[in-house]
Amino acid sequence: MSTLLNDNGLQFFGNPSLINPVWQGPLNSIAFDENGIKAKLLNLEQPCYVVRKQGRIGITNEGDLSDANKNTLAEIETLTAVPPLLPQQLGDRNFLDCYGVTYAYAGGAMANGIASEDLVIALGKAKMLGSFGAGGLMPSRIEEAIQRIQAALPEGPYAFNFLHSPKEPAIERSTVDLYLKYGVKTIEAAAFMNLTPNIVYYRAAGLSLNSANQIVIKNQVIGKISRRELATRFMQPAPTKILRQLVAQGLITELQATLAEKVPVADDITVEADSGGHTDNRPLVCLLPSIIALRDEIQQQQGYKNSIRVGAAGGIATPQSALAAFMMGAAYIVTGSINQSCLEAGTSAQTKNLLAQIGMADVMMAPAGDMFERGVKVQVLKRGTLFGVRAQKLFELYKTYDAISDIPLEEQEKLEKQIFRKPLDTVWQETVAYFSGRDPEQINKAADDPKRKMTLIFRWYLGQSSRWAIAGEKGREMDYQIWCGPAMGAFNDWVKGSILAEPNNRRVADVAHLMMTGAAFLYRLHNLKLQGLSMSASLSRYEAS
Repeated sequence: MSTLLNDNGLQFFGNPSLINPVWQGPLNSIAFDENGIKAKLLNLEQPCYVVRKQGRIGITNEGDLSDANKNTLAEIETLTAVPPLLPQQLGDRNFLDCYGVTYAYAGGAMANGIASEDLVIALGKAKMLGSFGAGGLMPSRIEEAIQRIQAALPEGPYAFNFLHSPKEPAIERSTVDLYLKYGVKTIEAAAFMNLTPNIVYYRAAGLSLNSANQIVIKNQVIGKISRRELATRFMQPAPTKILRQLVAQGLITELQATLAEKVPVADDITVEADSGGHTDNRPLVCLLPSIIALRDEIQQQQGYKNSIRVGAAGGIATPQSALAAFMMGAAYIVTGSINQSCLEAGTSAQTKNLLAQIGMADVMMAPAGDMFERGVKVQVLKRGTLFGVRAQKLFELYKTYDAISDIPLEEQEKLEKQIFRKPLDTVWQETVAYFSGRDPEQINKAADDPKRKMTLIFRWYLGQSSRWAIAGEKGREMDYQIWCGPAMGAFNDWVKGSILAEPNNRRVADVAHLMMTGAAFLYRLHNLKLQGLSMSASLSRYEAS
């Protein structure tokens, strides 16, 4: 065991005698200064050889390892070596092949078109998977997005979000019909609490047999989950009861129903940890290994031909967090919050500027508009907006009173002045007009149910607040609802002082490339450290430049 101290940031604590054969190559290729060493470490396409010459440690990418008996460079001692390591080697190779992508990386859907056509197209042209944020949008708007994205990416890759809409089943069904009509081959299913006929319909409608009598899966599903019980439902075959209903309705064939009982509902499971928007705030280090173990258990039971891949999302915003997910066994990683601050995101410049300034603690949980009555919450930006506090006030009133008329007049006046900024009667009329074109049944249900009417009025604010943030509504800055997790703050810390510190310089494909390259670089360093090489902080840092 030896310890070598150098002024170039390297120390070696390993045993050089364990490296056999030894390095041979041009002496002038060895870097002994810190800048040169960093450049060699960053050259991921080439192997990395660590050597010692006259007491100094150096690194080179040239040469090769040869039998020690043939070594003619007695003054060079070989300390350790690592092979090339490219970003595309991280994760599961099957994910790359399945979706035709370069990296095991995906841009997750952000509702209301925040994960925009531009964002999905930018990732797709860089051969990365992006999911359009279809949640909350009318079918006509989703159809426009399908047409534009398919025109720009006729061969893919791209995906579309399929957001569970328990209060708007007609919208959910229309969305599935659109995906089947236009041949959308990949959807990202999110916010599901149980399997619905719509998600099963999409999956089963794409099943067939090829000439070799093998099952062909045309419609691929990526299920986003944060609970084991829901993961189980996506990992198992579709329920027979739902399949029988679909056959009876003439939506799928008997053959498709039979095939659906032999394959899982989802090809991929994205484990969503502490993220922006809908989240259970679960820690990834606990959740991901649990779901991977569950996958292995179900795979053993079912004996699927192709094993379900398990990816990771939530809190992934730096090369370190990306590498951590891969080291825990993630087949792929998914980013969300950080993409919202990129140029291609479908939100306002004001929102992007706010996001570029926050820290990890500048977020909070607030009532969710789509599942308000159930007490479901979403993670949102706290700094620079009062939305979270005001939304929580509405939920407290909802729990306390059974009708708007039951709320004390003083409280009603505060609502009209501070939150809605208009009479509650006017809000109701706007709500009626909105649902008349979107889902008239919502108004019919509220006609004789004052509690339901109060819910829709309160949901007006929750819905408008996200639209104000997207549009950059002047005068409503303090009401912006911006879905965001602590990952955004971690990303800002990482890019501080770099060109990416300014939101105008953030492009979604560049961010993805830097994240994956940085993760590969850090993995190389990890391997070298395991073999005894210690490096200074400046050598170990991957900068976003």
